[in-house]
Amino acid sequence: MTPVATKSTIKQTTEKSATVTRLPHTQRNAQQANRRLKALLDYAIVIPTLLLIWPLFLVLAIAVKLDSPGPIIHRRRVLGRDGRIFDAFKFRTMYINGDEILAQYPKLKAELNQNYKLKCDPRVTRVGTLLRKFSLDELPQLFNVLAQDMSIVGPRIIAPEEITKYGRWGQTLLTVMPGLTGLWQVSGRSNTSYDDRVRLDMQYIDNWSIFLDIKILFKTIPAVMKGDGAY
Repeated sequence: MTPVATKSTIKQTTEKSATVTRLPHTQRNAQQANRRLKALLDYAIVIPTLLLIWPLFLVLAIAVKLDSPGPIIHRRRVLGRDGRIFDAFKFRTMYINGDEILAQYPKLKAELNQNYKLKCDPRVTRVGTLLRKFSLDELPQLFNVLAQDMSIVGPRIIAPEEITKYGRWGQTLLTVMPGLTGLWQVSGRSNTSYDDRVRLDMQYIDNWSIFLDIKILFKTIPAVMKGDGAY
């Protein structure tokens, strides 16, 4: 894939597109209506869920705190819609000296630089392993959805530097919010290759409908319960 953008060129390209290429009026209206419908689905799921699971939040927060020193919540800098960078919240799953630990494993460090994932990551805590297996570490991202930095369903969240791996599809990715779950979540999760993850993200964007979101939501629960491909 050919790299498409750095952080600065993302902004330049977005601004250029906004002034040179304008969607037809009816298409813009349809796009706005779709965004409102998607936001309505997000709020309809997130608000009741937060009210129901706050005791689980408390239990998990205590477990993280007792397991190893460090903050309970980890803030990951990620890329959102229109190239905006924000903090995605997660329960901390790694030791605070993770960089020092990884430095002892050059091969694993090279693998991480290539795939942005490690199947056997020495930086992950005992509680962190359990949280990752069942995606419980991602529950704080419900607050990101509430703030509309993310959606319940969408492409994977990625670090700003990962946009280069999307090549000519990078600008397409930036037209939507990343999701708490998505096609990648119900299609093997981290067991998929990076190119497959890009393909699934583009497939989701090209074929989006509210019914596709609902279908993915129903598939997410058994995928998470199985714990396959999560690390």
